[in-house]
Amino acid sequence: MHSWRSVSRRLAAPLFLLHLALPAAVQAQAAQPGSTFGFETVAAIARDRAVAAWRAAPDALPAELQALDYDRYRDIRFQPARALWRDAALPFEVMFFHLGLYQREPVRVNEIIPGGALVVPYRRGDFDFGRNQLRPETWGDLGFAGLRIHYPLNTAPYKDELVTFLGASYFRALGAGQHYGLSARGLAIDTVGGDREEFPRFTEFWLQRPAPGAREVTVYALLESPRATGAYRFEVVPGSTTTMRVQARIYLRGGAARPVATLGLAPLTSMFFFGENQPRGGDFRPEVHDSDGLLVAGDAGEWIWRPLQNPARPSTTSYSVQRLRGFGLMQRDRAFASYEDVEARYERRPSAWVRPLGDWGPGRVELLQLPTPDETHDNVVAYWVPASLPAPGQPLDFAYEIAWQGDEQERPPGSWVVQSRQGSGYRRAEQPPAPGEVQYVVDFAGPALRALPADAKLRAVVTADGNGRVLEQIVYPNPANGTWRMTLRVQQLDPAKPVELRAFLQQTNQVLSETWSNIILPR
Repeated sequence: MHSWRSVSRRLAAPLFLLHLALPAAVQAQAAQPGSTFGFETVAAIARDRAVAAWRAAPDALPAELQALDYDRYRDIRFQPARALWRDAALPFEVMFFHLGLYQREPVRVNEIIPGGALVVPYRRGDFDFGRNQLRPETWGDLGFAGLRIHYPLNTAPYKDELVTFLGASYFRALGAGQHYGLSARGLAIDTVGGDREEFPRFTEFWLQRPAPGAREVTVYALLESPRATGAYRFEVVPGSTTTMRVQARIYLRGGAARPVATLGLAPLTSMFFFGENQPRGGDFRPEVHDSDGLLVAGDAGEWIWRPLQNPARPSTTSYSVQRLRGFGLMQRDRAFASYEDVEARYERRPSAWVRPLGDWGPGRVELLQLPTPDETHDNVVAYWVPASLPAPGQPLDFAYEIAWQGDEQERPPGSWVVQSRQGSGYRRAEQPPAPGEVQYVVDFAGPALRALPADAKLRAVVTADGNGRVLEQIVYPNPANGTWRMTLRVQQLDPAKPVELRAFLQQTNQVLSETWSNIILPR
């Protein structure tokens, strides 16, 4: 039976960490002039760790830091004047998160220098402890909870937060004008299908010092968990869309149990509380979510759009493809009027589009949706599951790009869903709805539809699985905004079972839109 730990959007609570000294091989390399530190260096560490048994580090966080509540922990801040690389006036700077509250186990941070790498030491003078009455002089070298990289993303005088690594293997980034929303992870293990999910963790980072005037920054990371190790290289290129090129090599530990159901690559984690397809009474805001749909580009040019939901019970669906072209959790709706939240600014939350670099082979994109009582918890996870796993000690190499997109984002070339609403309008008393009837109103837009003549005739190709009966399907132009509207009435035959729906727009034999793929959840 699957068990799931919700991840707080305020603070990701870490599960695993192994805080170990820099391996002797790397220490020796650091002392040799002319040697080069790179991805293979970290991969060698991951390979060596994979043949050793997992050892969880003891919880050595000082009691006074463990006792902090959320507000007191938030009162500990890194002092910007002490940022790494500030004294060199480089375009990128690095600041660090302090341990405390949920962040109980340290990560090790190194700076790559000519000839190797040197540890970035914890210095209590780098932090402002606010109103807290603490005794940092008794702690020693604690290490850090995580790190964040700053860059003048929006205006030249100010270095904005660009990318953050904090909690397990979580990281997130921003493009210009964006606000933090969804996160990515290094790896997901048994998110569904196992006894419990395993959260691999970045235990050590290496920061490549950028050159003056650099437009990108590189970070290496070591990933560890009871069943896997891994080496990662992140090349971050800021802009209106910030792009992260990720190179990864995963090893399954010898002697450890293999993942039961899922080894999830390039995981994305987001929040969907309610939206146009699932309105919530009593809340003044029309929608509250960091992402409103899953987009998948798979075989034979098909694009699939699945609107997200906040289910009453955990729901898992997947899309099998022979060759993945991309997937992402997207925030398509970019209008403030759709959210009306002047603090959260959900219309500025980024979409994250994952594009494989190279052929990942056959597998599936899996989507897990969990119930959430509010907007403070991430309840949506999407990732790629390869069809086969490597043998223990054998590497699984893969590379991909994550684009953190705003108004300009990935869409199919023809047309796409711009809104998906559930609910009924006025009906005469003599035409009551059928038992289990659900109605949808779906609008499509895009260049393939704009190019149609005024007298064009389209049809909606709609299919339902064995638990659904399509009662009505109509498609017509919307004169208010130039989109095309599809209305569906579907009957759910067994309310205890879901209904899978698929629909797209077609003119004669030509497909003009992405596939709207929706699920009617059990009641």
